[in-house]
Amino acid sequence: MPEVIINGPAGRLEGRYHHEPAADSPIALILHPHPQFGGTMNNPIVYHLYYAFARRGFSVLRINFRGVGRSQGLFDNGPGELSDAATALDWLQVYNPDARSCWIAGVSFGAWISMQLLMRRPEIAGFISVAPPANLYDFSFLAPCPSSGLIVNGDMDRVAPPEAVRSLVNKLKSQKGISITHEVVHGANHFFEDKLDELMDEVIGPYLDEATGQAASA
Repeated sequence: MPEVIINGPAGRLEGRYHHEPAADSPIALILHPHPQFGGTMNNPIVYHLYYAFARRGFSVLRINFRGVGRSQGLFDNGPGELSDAATALDWLQVYNPDARSCWIAGVSFGAWISMQLLMRRPEIAGFISVAPPANLYDFSFLAPCPSSGLIVNGDMDRVAPPEAVRSLVNKLKSQKGISITHEVVHGANHFFEDKLDELMDEVIGPYLDEATGQAASA
C-alpha cells in the first residue's frame, strides 16, 4: 500500500495506491466523505472499498481531498474537490495507460463528487455510490447518467434519508441504456456502524464480482 504524492491543483495530494502488475488491469478511484465532518481516505468504508477493488485485480487509488491529512489547500465545498479527483484520475491513467476499464467509487460527499466526475469522463465504465446525500446536494446533473452502477444506503440513515436516495434511484432507473442497482442495508446508519461487513460481503463484493466478471482472490 505505497504512499503517493500527486501534484494537485491546490498543491500536493496525499494518496495510497495499489498497483496491479498486469498491463491491462482495470483501474479504480475511491473518494472519501465530507472533509469538514471527519472524512478522510482512511474512512472505514473507503478503506474496505480500496481493498475490495484490489482483491479483484484493480490498480486502485484513494486520496485525501485538499486540506485533509497531508494534502495541501483549503476545503472548497465541491469545485476544488472535483478538480482534485480529476487530477487523481489523470495520474492513475498515466500510470496505467492500457487499463481495460475505469471505475469510480465514493462515500457520502465523495459519492457526490464521484458522480460529477463520472459525467465529465466518458471512460468511466462503472461506479459505486455509498450513502449519496441526495437531500443535501443537487444530483440533477445526472441527466442522463452515462454509466451503470450500484447505489447503496442504510435504512436508518438520518444524514441522507432513504426516501431521498430512493427518489434519486428512481430518476436514474427511468433512463434507458444503463442499469442502476439499488441495495438497502437494513439497520445501517450513514456510517454503516456495525454493518460494514454486511455492506462489503453481501452487497458490494457480490456486485463487483458480477459486474467485473472476476472472482475475488483468496
